[in-house]
Amino acid sequence: MCIRDREMTERKSRAGEGLPSAQTPAAEAKAAMAGFLKEFSTFQDDVKSTLKQQEERLTMLNAKTMSYGRPALSAQAEVEVPHRKAFNAYLRNGDDDGLRSLSLEGKALSTNVVADGGVLVDPQTADRIRSMLLATSSLRTVANVVQVDAISYDVLIDRSEVGSGWAQEVPATVETATPLLERISIRLHELAAMPKASQRILDDSAFDIEGWLADKIATRFIRAEAAAFISGDGVDKPRGILLPPKVANASWTWGNIGFVPTGAAADFAATNPADCLVNLVYALGADYRANATFLMNSRTTAAVRRLKDTTGRFLWVDGLQEGEPARLMGYRVLIAEDMPDIAANAFPIAFGDFRAGYTIAERPDLRILRDPFSAKPHVLFYANKRVGGDVTDFSAIKLLRVSV
Repeated sequence: MCIRDREMTERKSRAGEGLPSAQTPAAEAKAAMAGFLKEFSTFQDDVKSTLKQQEERLTMLNAKTMSYGRPALSAQAEVEVPHRKAFNAYLRNGDDDGLRSLSLEGKALSTNVVADGGVLVDPQTADRIRSMLLATSSLRTVANVVQVDAISYDVLIDRSEVGSGWAQEVPATVETATPLLERISIRLHELAAMPKASQRILDDSAFDIEGWLADKIATRFIRAEAAAFISGDGVDKPRGILLPPKVANASWTWGNIGFVPTGAAADFAATNPADCLVNLVYALGADYRANATFLMNSRTTAAVRRLKDTTGRFLWVDGLQEGEPARLMGYRVLIAEDMPDIAANAFPIAFGDFRAGYTIAERPDLRILRDPFSAKPHVLFYANKRVGGDVTDFSAIKLLRVSV
């Protein structure tokens, strides 16, 4: 048995020769970690090399941009650039092919070409004109401005309140008063401007045609609107705040504008001249006084600035910060040069909540028609928009009349 066991052991030993010896778990983990670190180091070197190449390319691009004076690359896509280019081409040489094939905000401009009355102004130029209109000392800055897509704008005015009363448990409830509604229709009228420029200037690529056109159009629109909102007669223009019939505030009725006299025939009263301003302020209802504004021209402002109270203090207070409006008796003052001067039976000062009392309705689009034939060698640019205005709350505005 011993000899047989020894032979079997020797055969098993010879059968296991040439096989690798088994590694311990610690050795296997160490080898795997070494391989991972080697691969990570190689990856890190590749990333550093790629970043270095990118940095070299950016440096070269910046150097070329600086040397040739090229503009910086835009950080975001300018989706309105095609419209501006097409509009610029139309202004300079009358080429409207770009506008015919252009689509902006889902609305095709193929119908807004010369044959149909002009092209739509690009959004940047329209916004520039609109901002200039709002930045001026016009009634537009304090009135209610609405955008419409029709030829008129209807306003429903509630002239009274719903009646009320104390109810009892047993008796029947008595019917109360019903509010009265009145419709005021504001028609939109065409406001136009027609600046001109020579073709030689338009051919100059350095000439800012959009900026020049926006300034010219806005200047003419500002003057026309400011006058119409004050004294417009409603014939092909808005109805101004001075158009409705004017009656003494003690006998005021709906449809009229109430006024307060100054106490003198052609000026402020010689004694206590500021009393008429106090009466004017409190002739307006308390619910309107919170947002009320004085409206007058520069010559009237010069006279009002000299008025003092009984203690010798000036009623006028300048703004404490830049851009802050001046105050008269604690209320904002808007200088509107189209208001009348101080004269007999004139109405030089208006006071009220104009956001409640006056509404301006306008179409948001502005159109341009290029005319190279009527004023050769100049090119005319006919710009038009539609705007209307009217008094919508006769109890929200009061006037000061120069009279006894």
